[in-house]
Amino acid sequence: MAERATDSPKPTEISCCGQVVVILPERRLQYGIVFVSTGCACVLAFQHKTTSFMLLQRTIQQTVSTKGVGLHSGRRVEITLRPAAPDTGIVFHRIDLPEPVHLPARADQVGNTRLASVLQQGDVRVSTVEHLMSALAGLGIDNLHVDLTAEEVPIMDGSAGTFIYLLRSAGLQEQPVPKKFLKVRKTIEVREGEGADAKWARLEPYDGFALSFGIDFSHPAIDSTANFAEVDFARDSYIKTIARARTFGFVSEVEALRAAGLARGGSLDNAIVMDEYRVLNTDGLRYDDEFVKHKILDAIGDLYLIGYPLVARYVACKSGHGLNNQLARALLAQQDAWELVTYAVDEAPKSFSYDWKFA
Repeated sequence: MAERATDSPKPTEISCCGQVVVILPERRLQYGIVFVSTGCACVLAFQHKTTSFMLLQRTIQQTVSTKGVGLHSGRRVEITLRPAAPDTGIVFHRIDLPEPVHLPARADQVGNTRLASVLQQGDVRVSTVEHLMSALAGLGIDNLHVDLTAEEVPIMDGSAGTFIYLLRSAGLQEQPVPKKFLKVRKTIEVREGEGADAKWARLEPYDGFALSFGIDFSHPAIDSTANFAEVDFARDSYIKTIARARTFGFVSEVEALRAAGLARGGSLDNAIVMDEYRVLNTDGLRYDDEFVKHKILDAIGDLYLIGYPLVARYVACKSGHGLNNQLARALLAQQDAWELVTYAVDEAPKSFSYDWKFA
């Protein structure tokens, strides 16, 4: 990525009570310098050792909005993304209600997982949060307010790509507080079914963040593509490898889904649609393995409901939103299986430096 030419920054000299402190340009952010006026000729420079050389939390620089349709509800919705203070986390706000309701993006707030991850507080819901959550994980955004004028996050083009564009257009802002990571110390696994019908998902210790996923839909259009994919963000870019993979569905299931109040906003514009034999989208697939890549995209979003970036390896076979949520809850419930950690910039796993540097 080419950098815009600018005048070379000069060292900063801070005088206080007869002493001069010289701060080199490359150290200013790393040392978290805060300047405080004392009401006299002196200026005190406080060096926050807790933020020295640390990976820092992120939010966005400015508020951005867009409109779309809910995949399942079919309703028009406006989504507004706003900066949030350090340690806020991701919080959804239903601002269309007489009294706004605030729903934190947490695994224990998920109330429904049929074809989407749905946050729920009493009778108030925010549905289909996984694609936005995946984009936030991919860009390393820790703190954000998400305002919605309906019960569902808009599906956009069926991937995380539009959210990546929206977030990058808002600009990313580092905050002077160390980023917290959840490091998996013991393997956690959840399962459903037996034999050929078995579905499972597992988190295991790993120095970075990697995901492996296997699918089996017994459909000609899917079987002709890769049924297994693996990504390791020490070498793979979320934006290039995962973000544009779209959700998918089958014509044969549409009538039953809509009768159940689902897929009412689905179309060829926001999903890969298949009949009994082939993909109906005239533009085809974006990746040769787009189906399984979308399952990885979903898993990243579901796992980010844990509340922190994961330092772990995720391995799954035929998992979905339900199993992913069970896995997240099982991990959090076993407190000796994980710990919260922070990283110095030069000590962090490579997984947390690729897209985050250039976002």
